[in-house]
Amino acid sequence: MSAFLKVSGLRVHYGVIEAVKGIDLMIPEGQITALLGANGAGKSTTLLALSGLLRPTAGSIEFVGSQLQNLPPHEIFAQGLVQVPEGREILTTLTVKENLLLGAYRRRQDHTIASDLEDMLALFPLLRPRLNGAAGNLSGGEQQMLAIARALMARPRLLLLDEPSMGLAPLLVREIFSTLQSLNQRGLTIFLVEQNARQALQVAHYGYVMENGAMAFSGASADLLDNPKVIEAYLGT
Repeated sequence: MSAFLKVSGLRVHYGVIEAVKGIDLMIPEGQITALLGANGAGKSTTLLALSGLLRPTAGSIEFVGSQLQNLPPHEIFAQGLVQVPEGREILTTLTVKENLLLGAYRRRQDHTIASDLEDMLALFPLLRPRLNGAAGNLSGGEQQMLAIARALMARPRLLLLDEPSMGLAPLLVREIFSTLQSLNQRGLTIFLVEQNARQALQVAHYGYVMENGAMAFSGASADLLDNPKVIEAYLGT
């Protein structure tokens, strides 16, 4: 299994606190890879380091042969790593359409933007009747759909998602994860950070579990779903 993105010995500090303690992970092209763990385990910190929003204190991040660990966020974004942040971070005073077009900012001379916008509305039909309304008027689930659609407007090579199920009702969570599976079936590579371990492992091909900034378990998703220690700690009975 060749690495699309490879992380080696990654360490990230907040001042004197080491939040990520020398982890290794690999994301294959064309698959969904999940990073699981309790709140505070270091999952979001890892994702922020991948997208350049936090500078690693050690280790390497290699994406399709290019070293990313010292690049600023806009250069990492330009290489095709696009993050959907925890909390969605949509621009609430702009319209849904304006938020979507911001996702395509680097493609503003691209004649396919209009067709991509239509594709997003087909993928997330709840957004269509709200297209010209303020994004702040959307429900939590609709805001999450908008955040994902905005990221997709950038045509990512690797989509990074941070806690997409947070605060959503179970029905909406299932819908979001079903959409992620559909996107993956189109060929999109996805790296998914989640506390909802069972839901994530049901859609991912491979999973990693973090505890206290270090990797505790890794393996094929089916194996992790059957692992007694993972079941006890993260899945319940």
